[in-house]
Amino acid sequence: MSSDSSYQKTIDYLYALQKHGVKLALANSAALMEVMGNPHHRFRSVHVAGTNGKGSTSAFIAGMLRAAGYRVGLYTSPHLVSFTERIRINGIPISEARVVELARRVREGYERPASAAVLNPTFFEVTTAMAFTYFAEEGVDIVVVEVGMGGRLDSTNVITPLVSVITNIDMEHMEYLGDTLEIIAGEKAGIIKPGVPVVTGATQPGALGVIERRAAEQKTRAFRLSVDFKAGNISSGQEQVFDYNGINASSDRLSIAMLGRHQVDNACLALAAVECLRKAGITVDEAAMRRGLAETHWEGRLERVARTPDIYLDGAHNPASALVLAQAVKTMKRSYTRLILVIGILGDKDYRGIITELVPLADHVIVTRPDYARAMEPSVLAAEVRALHSSVATAETVSRALAVAKETAKPDDLVLVTGSLYVVGDARAALVENSGQAQALSGLKG
Repeated sequence: MSSDSSYQKTIDYLYALQKHGVKLALANSAALMEVMGNPHHRFRSVHVAGTNGKGSTSAFIAGMLRAAGYRVGLYTSPHLVSFTERIRINGIPISEARVVELARRVREGYERPASAAVLNPTFFEVTTAMAFTYFAEEGVDIVVVEVGMGGRLDSTNVITPLVSVITNIDMEHMEYLGDTLEIIAGEKAGIIKPGVPVVTGATQPGALGVIERRAAEQKTRAFRLSVDFKAGNISSGQEQVFDYNGINASSDRLSIAMLGRHQVDNACLALAAVECLRKAGITVDEAAMRRGLAETHWEGRLERVARTPDIYLDGAHNPASALVLAQAVKTMKRSYTRLILVIGILGDKDYRGIITELVPLADHVIVTRPDYARAMEPSVLAAEVRALHSSVATAETVSRALAVAKETAKPDDLVLVTGSLYVVGDARAALVENSGQAQALSGLKG
């Protein structure tokens, strides 16, 4: 059996675990950690929850820690092209061979008769056990862990971090997390541990109140964006430059390459988290902080992947993220003649809320679907888009939609591909395959 076929069989096994659905409970995760020798006790960590911005904030934190000389693990989801992107050390994805080995060991561990406490493990429960085992065995100094869903009962919530981060709160996964902002905030605030500080970008009074009460119950402090720390004097161009007024320290003229005003807020959340890490004994000097922020790149978040015409990818997949994307695109459009929007959305998302924010900005819309079972059919989504726009085309695949966009666009037009991380993943895969830039575009589906 070739290594490629071993890896593919492993990925098939992992995805087959999705038949067990989403399981918001910690019993299996705790049991799997026990099976693997409790690897989460062997590294320090940062825990990041929230509705939007978790990946970017995690990447900023990991970038600053790496620039400070630490060996940094990063666990995120979903991925865009390759499963290996979920588990990284110092920016380098786990090897396919290690994925095969770790999946086998976790499976053998929970299938042993003595491991009867593990019942029908889910995809995310198993991949979390794999990731934490990998980080422990590779001797990382610290791991930045992104929550999969919610927080309180998420598989990652077996860790006790040095700092917790809750980026923001909005309506999402209501079938699992609840149908009010306060209930959803309660689920996300479940990552707050006794004595562990939390930094948050939540702004709604009800949601913020829930987070602050949870912090008080855990005898710790909640530091709030725009109150306890904030950005000022922001200027945008090919990069964004801002001043950071922090919890205990301030820095002038910090630079980030990631576009969109929301990324400045994500950078501030990361900076506040690093301030808390410093108090916990993690050394990150100003030079490392500056370099780490400036060098952070996160795939699929207003990421430019081609020029003439410029093609940007963004994984906005709910109304809140579509709104912040729309705000960024309004600024970007000033540099282009037309905006051609390529959009595909999953059927269980608030597609009307997403298209209401983005479609009116476009000069032409191409509706497509990612290669994923829950995706909306282009004809169905196109009917909704036509209620907002007169110039609409459809394409059955993301690859075809990109081809149509390139045929339609002039060199000074902007092409934006969005609506789902699955659409972004398919777009990246198509662009890599067609351009031969596999190394340059290798990056983060599931």
